[in-house]
Amino acid sequence: MPSPVLIRSITLRTAIAVACLLGIWNSLSLARADFLFRQDTAKSVQSAINLEPDASVYSMRLAQLDESHAQQLLETALRLNQYNAQAGIELALRYEAAGDYSHAEKLLLQAFAVDRTYMPRWSLANFYLRQDNLPEFWTWAHRAAEMPADDMGALFELCWKVSPHPEQIAGTILPDNPEVIRQYLWFLLGKDQLRAAIGTASRLIREGKPYTDRPLLFSVVNRLVAANDATASHALWRELIQKHWIVAETTVPNNANFARDPLPVSFDWMLPSYPGLYSRPGPSGLEIEFSGVEPENSTIAEQTLMLMPGNYTMGCSYRTANIPPGTGIHWEVIDIKSNTTLAESPDLSSDALTHTGLEFSVGQDSSLLRLRLIYRRSLGTPRISGTLVIPSTVIEPRRSI
Repeated sequence: MPSPVLIRSITLRTAIAVACLLGIWNSLSLARADFLFRQDTAKSVQSAINLEPDASVYSMRLAQLDESHAQQLLETALRLNQYNAQAGIELALRYEAAGDYSHAEKLLLQAFAVDRTYMPRWSLANFYLRQDNLPEFWTWAHRAAEMPADDMGALFELCWKVSPHPEQIAGTILPDNPEVIRQYLWFLLGKDQLRAAIGTASRLIREGKPYTDRPLLFSVVNRLVAANDATASHALWRELIQKHWIVAETTVPNNANFARDPLPVSFDWMLPSYPGLYSRPGPSGLEIEFSGVEPENSTIAEQTLMLMPGNYTMGCSYRTANIPPGTGIHWEVIDIKSNTTLAESPDLSSDALTHTGLEFSVGQDSSLLRLRLIYRRSLGTPRISGTLVIPSTVIEPRRSI
C-alpha cells in the first residue's frame, strides 16, 4: 500500500499537470478567439464570442456587424464592462431613435461618468440640441471644448447651427486653451469671418506660442490685407511686434535695409522667385541678379504699407552693374483699394551708388498701399543681364515749403 507521502506527491503532481493543461487550453482558446475576431465578419466574431463570452469588445464589434441583434449585443457589452463608454453612447442613440429619451439621457450621462474625454461630452451636446434643450446644449458644448479633440470643426459647426454669431460662440464655449483657440481661428477663416477672427487672433497671441502659432497669425494678417482692412491688419501686425512674437521694425517700409530675411507676411518684403531672376537680402542690402532669361514683366520685391492721408516721399539708394539706362527697373506705389498706380520712380541704372525717389499722396479713402519694385522690359531692349543692389529704402512725410 502506497504511503501517505507518496499519495500526496502523486496528487500534487496530478493537480499541477491538470492546471498546466487547463492553462494551455485557455491560452489556445484565447488565441483562437483573437484569430476569429480579427477576421472581422459577423460569423467569425460570433465564433470568437462562443469561445470567450466575457469579452466586451467582441460583443461591441458584433453589434456593428449584426444590425438585427445590435441592441442586445450592446447591452451585453455594457453589462460585461460598465466602463465601455462607446457601447453606452451607441446604445443611447438607439433608445433615442426609439423615443425613449429618458433612458438615452441616462446612458449618455453614465458614459460621461466613466469616460471624461471628448466623445461623451460631444455626444451629450448633440443629444440636447436634438431635444431643443439649448441651455444644456451650451453647457455640454463648453465642456466638450474643455477637453479638445484633434479636430473640433464639427463642434464649432454645431454651435454655428444654433447661433451663427462668432462672438457668442467664443464667449460661451471657448476656454483659454491655445489648441482650442487655434482651431476656432481656423474655423472662422474657413467661414470668412475676418472681423471675428481679429479678437480670436489677439486671444491666441495671449495664450499661444510664437513658434506654433505665428504662421496662422500671419495668415490672418494677409487675409485682412487682402480684404483691404487697413486698421485691423495693421493693428494685429503691431501687436505681434509689441508682444515680441516677431523681430520686426516700425520703420516705413519695414525691414528698410533688407538686413534680415523677410517674414512671410504682407507687411514685410515679399521677394518672388522666377527662373533667371534671383533676389536675396544680405549685409549690402537687397541683391538682385538678372541672368538674361528672366520674365520680361516681373515683380522683384513688394511690401504692403499703411499710411495716414498726406503727402510722402519714397527714396532708395542703389547701384547697378551692366544694366543700361531705360531698361525698365523702377519703383511704384499702388493704391490697393483702387489698384491704381499713384507714382513711379525713374528707371534704376547707375554704376555708382546713387539715390532716387518718388513723391505721392495718400487720400482720405486710401490707407493700404503697395510699394513695389518691378522689372518691365522696355520695347526694343534685350532682357537685362546684370546686378542691382539696394542698400536702403525710406518713406517720409513730405515737408511743406
